[in-house]
Amino acid sequence: MADDRTFVIVGGGMAGAKAAETLREEGFEGRVVIVGQEDDAPYERPPLSKGYLLGEAARDDARVHEAGYYEEHDIELLQGTSVSRLLPGEHKIELAGGATLGYDKLLLATGAEPRRLDVEGANLDGVHVLRTYADSEALRAAFAPGARVVVIGGGWIGCEVAAAARHHGAEVTLLEAAPTPLYAVLGPEVGGFFGDVHRSHDVRLVTEAKLEAIEGDGRVSAVRLGGGERLECDIVVLGVGVAPRTALAEDAGIAIDNGVVVDELLRTSAADVYAAGDVANSLRPRYGRHVRVEHWANALEQGPAAARSMLGGADPFDELPYFFSDQYDVGMEYVGLHSPSDRVIVRRKPEEQQLVALWLGDGGRITAGMHVNDWDAIEPLKALVGAGEAIAADRLEDQDVPLAELAGQT
Repeated sequence: MADDRTFVIVGGGMAGAKAAETLREEGFEGRVVIVGQEDDAPYERPPLSKGYLLGEAARDDARVHEAGYYEEHDIELLQGTSVSRLLPGEHKIELAGGATLGYDKLLLATGAEPRRLDVEGANLDGVHVLRTYADSEALRAAFAPGARVVVIGGGWIGCEVAAAARHHGAEVTLLEAAPTPLYAVLGPEVGGFFGDVHRSHDVRLVTEAKLEAIEGDGRVSAVRLGGGERLECDIVVLGVGVAPRTALAEDAGIAIDNGVVVDELLRTSAADVYAAGDVANSLRPRYGRHVRVEHWANALEQGPAAARSMLGGADPFDELPYFFSDQYDVGMEYVGLHSPSDRVIVRRKPEEQQLVALWLGDGGRITAGMHVNDWDAIEPLKALVGAGEAIAADRLEDQDVPLAELAGQT
């Protein structure tokens, strides 16, 4: 008997595309529709601040699937299409223009959008954010030898954009309100390491910066800091984080709290509505609380998990958070989830641009780990964090004890 069910995915990014792929792989023969707001087929976002922005990767390299995939797998892809309303009581969505689309199961994979600053001049020409192909292309065109770039925000996107701008020969100033770049996520010691990396590539790093205004007559010409200092510039990039795109769910009465609230099976508070990716604040059994993760690996894994849940056969989603970053000749990988109060142990030889950091929570349990340019470290780190066991701090600090030995892999 033919399957007459319709599964709709709102959001044409990584999570939505991988969910559609998984539905077909798991044998679902009903109708699958992806509604994507962008004109492009689903693509991955990390290259937008890395290889594509550097000019080292082609546009098509970021595609989630090769050309023709959706047609070959009978997946309807509605590109450049916005959803105006979600009507969970009627099991349908309303598209911009008024057309409706019914569903049996719905996945919200609406992602996140860049935060804007509530300061004078934030909407001037020449002020950029980075989230889409179009954003990355505009920056790549603007970054040129001698261009004066001010990046506001020393988080992951801000640091990667600063590195890309320097790669293209631009003069770069990186502004961060905290004492170091990445201070909120990595703390002062590891954040300070990344600060030194940027300084070594001739980035002017201004920490504890107080932004007063972005100046310009129609187009940006300077950034004004507290105390009156003016940074003349041609381009400003806002890298101050993203916010989950929850308006559709919120207007439909679905529970919202730092994203769309979902349980361990990625189910929202509305029947037959699921959420995955940047927008989903999911219950993680490992941590006993809800966690929202904004990184590529989460979308890669959570989209398929949501698809299996929609089909009624999922296990609780409880993957270890993971992310990576590339800046200049420095690459890093992080796994786990630490708290600001966790103790950090850094294994580093001062003469090398390489380190391993381990975060210890209550009772000395390893809650997270990361490496910089130590590509053999990630598997032991995953094992150590996944085990969640306490290891004596003196052994963790002893760089003569290999990580693999600590993880029981030797």
